[in-house]
Amino acid sequence: MAAVGRFLLGIGGSLRAGVTRGLLNPHIKAGGQFNSSRKVVMSKSGAILPKPVKTPFGLMKVFIVVIPFLYMGTQISKSFASLLEEHDIFVPVDDDDDD
Repeated sequence: MAAVGRFLLGIGGSLRAGVTRGLLNPHIKAGGQFNSSRKVVMSKSGAILPKPVKTPFGLMKVFIVVIPFLYMGTQISKSFASLLEEHDIFVPVDDDDDD
């Protein structure tokens, strides 16, 4: 089981030329598909490696995914809080401090 975890995290015996491979740090060869991080700038023969592929509109894609799910999460938690309050499971205490 530990070997599977090391494989998925990209640690263990898969360190070659400073690049780790795994699900959390993928590295796909050929075609310039996806290269998450690269610590090596030269090949073994001394040639400079090509520039990594940039994801266009990366920040916009993050916002397109995060904002709707953040909104859905707030709506779900709001409805669950009202359900708890309706059934008197959790009712916030109103402290009247009129000292």
